[in-house]
Amino acid sequence: MVTHALQASIRTATKADTQSLANLVHFEQYVHRHLDWRPPLEWIGHAPYLVAERNRNIIAALASPPDPPNIAWIRLFAVRSDFSPKAAWEELWPEALATLEQFSPSVSAAAIPMQSWFRKLLEFSGFNQTHKVVVLAWRAGVEACSPGKIGAIIRPMNLDDLSAVEDIDMAAFGAVWQNTLSCLELAYRQAAIATVAETEGKLVGYQISTATTMGGHLARLAVTPAYQGRGIGYSLLCDMLAQFERRGAYHVTVNTQHDNLSSLSLYQKAGFRRTGEEYPVYQYYPLLK
Repeated sequence: MVTHALQASIRTATKADTQSLANLVHFEQYVHRHLDWRPPLEWIGHAPYLVAERNRNIIAALASPPDPPNIAWIRLFAVRSDFSPKAAWEELWPEALATLEQFSPSVSAAAIPMQSWFRKLLEFSGFNQTHKVVVLAWRAGVEACSPGKIGAIIRPMNLDDLSAVEDIDMAAFGAVWQNTLSCLELAYRQAAIATVAETEGKLVGYQISTATTMGGHLARLAVTPAYQGRGIGYSLLCDMLAQFERRGAYHVTVNTQHDNLSSLSLYQKAGFRRTGEEYPVYQYYPLLK
């Protein structure tokens, strides 16, 4: 039976809450987790990360630390199944919002809700759908990916490249999709294949891909705007697919925005096809009314 009244105290999560939060995240029904390089529990210590507590038991949690500084993704919202998600959200979100407003009134909150119940909560609180993320997939042997000459070399990424990779990322992506240096380092350490494109001693593009049970997933692909349109992104893409195919992978996925026509064209040229899966992106801004 769901309890509608929360009757809980709100406080900031601490490391001592890790096990209780782990139980909430892994065993409850009402859980939203952002698709993130850093798992939800590793955000403890970054504000706002709030818990609702009743009789010394954590019954709900909400984490939305900004990273980069102007974007606060809803990284975790979880509620015990015997309590109302709406009641928990109505108490936790205003507290998180107040903390975000202290950082900067220009911070934009964002979320990719996978479940309808969370989507309704976002809409109730003034979040608006701004676009959609679509999923594409490539299968080995379906279509050859053959890059031409690009005047650049493609080589494995290393840790010393990450500062330049961050510059490429910031230049190539809109604010809501940018990754900070710390996030890119996490991505690099979790990557199955990470490569850069280099010309005249300068990094001009990169890709980071992860392994999946079926093959791989292209997590990031970016080219410095001044070097776009020269086949560099396509060459990075083809090299990544060839490496996965040599490893025996037969299925690689990628996500992009539904209205990013250049990315869609690039992936389709390399043999990716839309799967029909798509997820809405919601944003809340400006925080200062």
